[in-house]
This record gives sequence, structure tokens and C-alpha cells, in this order.
Amino acid sequence: MPEPDQRLYYLLQRAAHRLRTTLDRRCLATAGVTTAQLGALFAVQDEPGVTQQELARTLGLRESAVTGLVGRLTTAGLLSRQPHPRQHRAVVLELTDAGVAALRAAQPEIDRFNAEMRAVLGDEGFDETAVALKSLAYWEG
Repeated sequence: MPEPDQRLYYLLQRAAHRLRTTLDRRCLATAGVTTAQLGALFAVQDEPGVTQQELARTLGLRESAVTGLVGRLTTAGLLSRQPHPRQHRAVVLELTDAGVAALRAAQPEIDRFNAEMRAVLGDEGFDETAVALKSLAYWEG
């Protein structure tokens, strides 16, 4: 049996690209949003009233990238910006009804994707991979 490929970072990059482009295509077709946009929408759903700075931290992105992302989501009517109740220069983000509908529309594709990953990895492998990826996502290296 050949040695497994030990280039973990390279394999993670290739896998992430393949998975993202596949799910982007599907989510755009069914919900009109990309996976990056879904990530932002889910983060706002999980923490209504989040600021753009907090959203950037949550998503692991630069604030300038989040400013553009939030601008596109606001223009699309999926997010709203409201004045922050205590920080005069900040705004808080809320899902609009259209944002909630986009998350709802994307859910079947997310479920389908997860089912396909379970078929590839097996139930135990799927759960182990989910735990490992969450650990890596918050790794302080």
C-alpha cells in the first residue's frame, strides 16, 4: 500500500477549493448566494446585532473584505444596517426577511452536501472530520 500523501496543507487547499466551488454553484442556483455570503448570513443569524468588526473576527476576514461583503448583502436586501445603540460610529447587522428566506432556501443544498460528505467519509469519519475541522478553524498556531 502506498504511503498517504503527507502534504496536508496542499490537500486541504485543494479540497476546500473543490468543495467551495461545488457548493457555491449549487447555492447560487437555489438561493442566489455564495458560500461566503452564507457564512456571513449564518454568523448574523447566530448573533443578531453583531457589528461589522465582530463579523470580521468571526469569519476570520479583514474588515475591508467584510465591508464589501456586507455592502453586497445589504444591496441585495439580505442584511440591514442599524445604528449601534452605544457606539456612535458603529452599525449593527440584522437579517432581513429576504436574508432569512435565503438561508432557508440554501438549507436543502447544505443538507444534500452533508449527506454526500457522509457517503464519502462514513458517519464516524464525518463526525471526526467535523470535530477536527472545527478545532483547526479555531487553532491559535
